[in-house]
Amino acid sequence: MATPEPTLWLHSPPGGPPPIPLPPAGRTLVLGRGPLTRVTDRKCSRNQVEVCLDPTSEVVMVTQRGVNPSTAGSTRLSPGSQAQLAVGETLLLVNGQHPLTLLRTSEPPQPSPPQGAPSEPRKKRPRGPEGWQKLGSLLVFTAPGVRAQEKVAAFDLDGTLITTRSGKVFPTSPEDWRILFPGIPKRLQELEADGYKLLIFTNQMGIGRGRLQPQVFQSKMESVLETLGAPFQVLVATGSGIYRKPATGMWDHACEQANEGVPVSLADSFYVGDAAGRPANWAPGRKKDFSCGDRLFALNLGLRFSTPEEFFLNWTPSRFTLPDFDPRSLSPTGPLCLPPAGPLVGPGPEIIVAVGFPAAGKSTFLQEHLVAAGYVYANRDTLGSWQKCVAVCAEALKAGGRAVVDNTNPDPASRARYISCAKEAGVPCRCFHFTASLDLARHNNRFREMTGSPHPAVSDMVMFSYRKQFVAPSLAEGFSQILEIPFRPRFSNPRHEALYRQFSEG
Repeated sequence: MATPEPTLWLHSPPGGPPPIPLPPAGRTLVLGRGPLTRVTDRKCSRNQVEVCLDPTSEVVMVTQRGVNPSTAGSTRLSPGSQAQLAVGETLLLVNGQHPLTLLRTSEPPQPSPPQGAPSEPRKKRPRGPEGWQKLGSLLVFTAPGVRAQEKVAAFDLDGTLITTRSGKVFPTSPEDWRILFPGIPKRLQELEADGYKLLIFTNQMGIGRGRLQPQVFQSKMESVLETLGAPFQVLVATGSGIYRKPATGMWDHACEQANEGVPVSLADSFYVGDAAGRPANWAPGRKKDFSCGDRLFALNLGLRFSTPEEFFLNWTPSRFTLPDFDPRSLSPTGPLCLPPAGPLVGPGPEIIVAVGFPAAGKSTFLQEHLVAAGYVYANRDTLGSWQKCVAVCAEALKAGGRAVVDNTNPDPASRARYISCAKEAGVPCRCFHFTASLDLARHNNRFREMTGSPHPAVSDMVMFSYRKQFVAPSLAEGFSQILEIPFRPRFSNPRHEALYRQFSEG
């Protein structure tokens, strides 16, 4: 009897769908939310990715079609982008979740029986897979004995459950830690006995930046849990984006993907963390909290929040302050420009110079209101130099048209080039000042990253450099008019709006 020809399959973890066979080379398979993958996550599009086997190799090309990011192997995708997936690598359908591993076998890989199948002994609550899992920029550890529960007791790690033995802010070695308060292990064990699932949510950016080896952190984490003496599930954000607190991606994964289908009751759950926005001397001699990220994480989720002192030592709640920038307060309505009379579109040939932070909404606004009205578009990122931008403007004016310059243009020197170009052509030059603050621009930048926007991420160094160079535009520079353009958030996706309204930095 002939041996069956080897076939490529996408294989899911225990409890997932049956293995998915790939079609012959050259034919496309669309994967997303639906019965084939058994994914019900609304963040996953029904047409999230297309996969196609390369006819000359065993490499599968993955093309993202959905809005939220997919991951092929180690490559994070954005809408329209492609990456290769080799045998043995894993496709994460959306936001680092819903893994499908590419396997090559002669027979279909046998699906693992779902947790709680009739042939298995009944348990009070189902257990998930134990040990460490890497899901994109998220690490998940499930200790032996962890069970799915409706009630969750969640904790930060550093400064909440442990602190440094050396007394320094940052640990000097993997062994430089101790339990923060002596009574913590007993309290945690009482919570577990009372039917709570114990979770740790911790940001560890050092792993993503290569300063901390994941194996070193994992070993330390297991030693901490052994000392605590209670079964924890630990979620570790190793980079920026949707998983990093105060963004709620780690919580969403814990509840939607790592609780064996048992719904979590927010009303019966709580979170404890030390990054609580407390000022200096909130208790005698205590330093100001380094951030408000833990309190904002709980606020984003609607969870009850306590500091370690309040929860473990029964101290009275301390005073605190929230960040000045509150994304919940931004209004999508109001005039497009100030003064409201504008006008946005001029009556004849002109140059419009945009001024504003990266991620202040300039490109979207200018494309919608000016380029759509016939303005020639000049952008240094696309053209490569300001000289080419000036040349594009001059050519547009020579043809009797209008031009708009979409750069940050923070100071009079950067703006003078276009004012001079307009003067030489005998036409006016107006300024559109996009007034988004530094905090708002950074929030927009993080939101783009979390939603897989095609806009390239902007570093904080660039943001702060703009603020340092910025000089407010004035008519004295030679502008015929200056309009202020406030940022108005708009959404077609309710989930994106909910995400945007969350605090994304503590």
